[in-house]
Amino acid sequence: MSFINYMAREINCKIVYYGPGLCGKTTNLQYIYERTNPEAKGKMISLATETDRTLFFDFLPLALGEIRGFKTRFHLYTVPGQVFYDASRKLILKGVDGVVFVADSQIGRIEANQESVENLRTNLAEQGYSLDKVPYVMQYNKRDLPEIATPEELRELLNPTKVPEYEAVARTGVGVFDTLKAVAKLVLTELKKGGP
Repeated sequence: MSFINYMAREINCKIVYYGPGLCGKTTNLQYIYERTNPEAKGKMISLATETDRTLFFDFLPLALGEIRGFKTRFHLYTVPGQVFYDASRKLILKGVDGVVFVADSQIGRIEANQESVENLRTNLAEQGYSLDKVPYVMQYNKRDLPEIATPEELRELLNPTKVPEYEAVARTGVGVFDTLKAVAKLVLTELKKGGP
């Protein structure tokens, strides 16, 4: 859950981008990073594994305002998509404030998406969180490719609780900031309920 830095008067929130391998988690973060004011962001850190990478950076959104005199700093993370990095996924989810599930819209990736949503639910539960209670949004990425499932099909298979959902093409930025703003807004709403 959020970490409060009283000296800097900041609330630090952790948003994790989750999803199967090669679904566009990293592309989302890179797009956001490249278009965030240099004075409002930290360094992007990449932890590379043999087949995947985990990215992290933090930024201080200037337009989202303050909560009881505290600025809000968001730390964005991606998890490795490959199943055999499950221990890393669990570690990255520790202390999460919000989750973006990035689904690959390609029909051939439906099963991988379903497994990844189930894995997210399991890993959150192991840490005492419920996916039904954590601020959570769904992104249907790769909408520009051929042979993709319709948003209705993806909703039925991946989003039965009907959390906010966004169509995206992370490579070109379509839907990237809409998704981020939506999860940030949900996180801030939760923070305001509890407050520092």
